[in-house]
Amino acid sequence: MTDATLFGDRLEAVFAAYGKLCVGIDPHPPLLDAWGLPDSAEGVREFGLRAVDAAAGRVGIVKPQVAFFERHGSAGYAALERVLAEARDGGLMVIADAKRGDIGTSVEAYGQAWLTPGSPLESDAMTLSAFQGLGSIAGVLEAAERVGKGVFVLAATSNPEAAAIQRAVLQQSSRAGDTVAQAITSGVIAWNQGRTDAASRPLGSVGVVLGATTDLRSSGIELDVDGPRPGLPVLAPGFGHQGAELGDLRAIYGSLAAGVIVSESRSILGAGPGALAEAITRRVDEVGVAGV
Repeated sequence: MTDATLFGDRLEAVFAAYGKLCVGIDPHPPLLDAWGLPDSAEGVREFGLRAVDAAAGRVGIVKPQVAFFERHGSAGYAALERVLAEARDGGLMVIADAKRGDIGTSVEAYGQAWLTPGSPLESDAMTLSAFQGLGSIAGVLEAAERVGKGVFVLAATSNPEAAAIQRAVLQQSSRAGDTVAQAITSGVIAWNQGRTDAASRPLGSVGVVLGATTDLRSSGIELDVDGPRPGLPVLAPGFGHQGAELGDLRAIYGSLAAGVIVSESRSILGAGPGALAEAITRRVDEVGVAGV
């Protein structure tokens, strides 16, 4: 255990102060063009900084999509470092959407890059892939806990081609008979429950990514029972541009709804730099009205 405030406790405080909307920072080429910015490292930096400026004080969480910066090489990473630092300095919780995954020291190095205090890429949490087994990222989970950071593990993504893998049934495992998505989700819940003082904490520090346009029950994920504390943080892409409706959130996520982070990017960013702050404020209110 660590003296650092645990990520789950900080996330709960963000929920209380700002609600559950997360603004994705995704500088797609068409969005850069619509914003009058070049498709370059300078363009993605300016895009990210404008998004951070509009988000600060209006929403509690931002999620930069690393790939859109990474494609510009070292200059793109320098741009991302600036955006991450400005976001955290502005009081925003930052989830780096990096989707890294590997085994042993390789995956631990990914965790060090994104979750180490003082790192140029320091974020509050990152997304990880554990399709090589949840044990493959155990070192990152433990290291993150020591410094009060969080992790969101891919479990059920929305892309149709993922279903064959995510719904595949395990044959040789302590969770034999579970789907891959179910085993990852259940494993994360068990990991959170095994932490010190877990029963007294509203949210765990490790969550899962469950797409809002995914049929979660078909993926084997149990949604109809109230689990013991701590609750499960759920990073939920798919609202807004991808078609999921806020009014359906409780039907989609069942008893997991209390820990859902509503992640939206293009539906908000499409407002453009001049109207972005207003779009964020409006969507925060809509998420609140939905009772999320």
